[in-house]
Amino acid sequence: MAVKKKTKEKDPRVEIISAYMEHVLMEGNPHSVFSFCKKNKIEEADFYNHFGSIESLKKIIWADFYLHVESLLLKNEEYGTYSSREKLLTFYYTFFEMLTANRSYVLYALQEEKEPIKNLKQLTKLRAKIKDFGTELVEADNEDKQLKIIKKPVAIVSEAVWIQFLFLLKFWMDDESPAFLKTDIAIEKSVNTVFDVFDNTPLDNILDLGKFLWKEKVNN
Repeated sequence: MAVKKKTKEKDPRVEIISAYMEHVLMEGNPHSVFSFCKKNKIEEADFYNHFGSIESLKKIIWADFYLHVESLLLKNEEYGTYSSREKLLTFYYTFFEMLTANRSYVLYALQEEKEPIKNLKQLTKLRAKIKDFGTELVEADNEDKQLKIIKKPVAIVSEAVWIQFLFLLKFWMDDESPAFLKTDIAIEKSVNTVFDVFDNTPLDNILDLGKFLWKEKVNN
């Protein structure tokens, strides 16, 4: 007697997110939960089991981007041995690879409103997660420093990591280089600069980053 293979059940939460991302690219942002569910043959009750509104769905998509990257990093056995600088570099490289795989949606989502500040509202959950990540990195570094005066300011560094992410996000959005190689360069230079600033050896890398950014501005 043949044994039937168990088919993997679809995750309704993931299915709704996928349907939404495809919907906005094909037809724009839905006017309501009702119209979105009607168009995509989703029960409204199923939608509200996972999301409170379209706006909350947008925020959760970005948080899920982060969680997906985090899971990939934790699967790498070597990641735990990395320095904080190496961890941040690896995080950015992985995160922007993931964004590139979803570039059409990301560009739509971040350019939907004419006022850029309105588009950033969907990043609130992501902001909290990236700041927490930055906090973990700096606290790990501070554990090795016995003198309080040489410890890095946690709040300032975590906010700096978030601002750095926004800078890299905008750079990536405007990047037209093959395989987004210029974004990779920007990631390396900006991460090295941030760490050097807080390690009190900033001059060379700040000048290096400044020259790179100026060259990009002139050429574009």
